[in-house]
Amino acid sequence: MEVSQASYQIIADLLEARTGQHLTESRRWRVATALSGVFREHGISNVDQLVCLLDLPMRSPGKPDLSQQVVEALLNNETYFFRDKPTFDQLPENILPDLASRREDTRRISIWCAGCSTGQEVYSIAMQILDSPERWDGWTIDILGTDVSHRAINAARNGVYSQFEVQRGLGVAQMLRHFEETSQGWQVSENTRSISRFQQHSILLEPPARHRFDLILCRNVLLYFDQPTRARAFSRLSSALMPDGFLMLGAGETVVGQTDAFTPVARRASIYENSHRAIRRPAMAIG
Repeated sequence: MEVSQASYQIIADLLEARTGQHLTESRRWRVATALSGVFREHGISNVDQLVCLLDLPMRSPGKPDLSQQVVEALLNNETYFFRDKPTFDQLPENILPDLASRREDTRRISIWCAGCSTGQEVYSIAMQILDSPERWDGWTIDILGTDVSHRAINAARNGVYSQFEVQRGLGVAQMLRHFEETSQGWQVSENTRSISRFQQHSILLEPPARHRFDLILCRNVLLYFDQPTRARAFSRLSSALMPDGFLMLGAGETVVGQTDAFTPVARRASIYENSHRAIRRPAMAIG
């Protein structure tokens, strides 16, 4: 379905204003497909008709307004448990033990998953921690997942996944330890959910907590920002991270040539630290 330039620009401006994401021309072809569910719900057949309705008061009780429905339909919520496993395995093997040694006095670790989508990343970390009960006995662990999508956050809070979703990245033993089979699907266990929480939030806003985080995961989010917006996001992430904390990006993302706020950690893929800490000593090699 062809999308007119005028309608495409309105949709692109809406997405950028609400989320910071830049809808490039290379993604233009998927606009109509992504919005097909919105078309069906409102009885329309193309983007031009949709654009004409954006300013009308069409909100239904309990539902986001039409503009928000459009934005959420365009967001890429692709995720799965333990996505990019070699990178993810660094957490229990190196990053979390190192943080534990640094937080021995408080025995508290706070983790933020920015752009968490439907929650698989948050629950993956929770499972890694709960699978080492002796190491974390007596510790307070708080894992916060945030996303701009109201729909994704609701799904994450519910913690119910289809057979296909739990098979993506999870072994049978993990499923049995951390999930319960229900009539709706596979429900994350209460114990796993107890250290996980979610809220709607954009990384371009003030950080979602007054305290700073020991570990921030922001994976496959910055890819959708243009350079100025990416710089703003890095600034927010840096302000939210403890001076000796760690940032994990996606496998296809980097700070090199993008920001001076972070420095790569030696021999650790996709792991970074605040640059002002790195200035005082060489980038740390963990393990």
